[in-house]
Amino acid sequence: MNGRKIVLGVTGGIAAYKVPLIVRLLKAQGAEVRCVMTKNACEFVTPLTLQTVSKNKVLVETFEKNGVWNPEHIALSDWGEIMLVAPATANCIGKYAAGIADDLLTTTLLAFGGKVVMAPAMNDKMYSNPIVQRNIRTLKELGVEFIEPIVGELACGAVGQGKMEEPEKIVDYLKTLL
Repeated sequence: MNGRKIVLGVTGGIAAYKVPLIVRLLKAQGAEVRCVMTKNACEFVTPLTLQTVSKNKVLVETFEKNGVWNPEHIALSDWGEIMLVAPATANCIGKYAAGIADDLLTTTLLAFGGKVVMAPAMNDKMYSNPIVQRNIRTLKELGVEFIEPIVGELACGAVGQGKMEEPEKIVDYLKTLL
């Protein structure tokens, strides 16, 4: 994965705690990683943590107030070869399937022309909900790849399918695509 360019989208799910390890593993393989986070993701892992492990600025705001105009969602979509969303919440999956772009992550997804991979993480009841499953089918039909969640103990204490796959397996999956 030496020199490969990966955009990593992070959404607001508890599985975001695994993302710094994903970044470290990708970097160890020689990949360049740029992260974009939703505001809710910042409640689980900080942009500073991801900036430290990625060695790149982490983007959260659609409209930065630094006086510099730069459409980051376009710059990221032009830069990356592959976009991984981990964790991919039901909210993000639904927005992407419906073409809704109301934050930096979803605008980047809609502008991204390369391969998109999602690693869902959510409660098992949410994951098995027919609406979520319809959204996943829709995205799969459009060429989006999914790293299926595994069965395990979830943050709510339930046991079921909804736990995000382990970082090592996510990185292995990306290696097969690249």
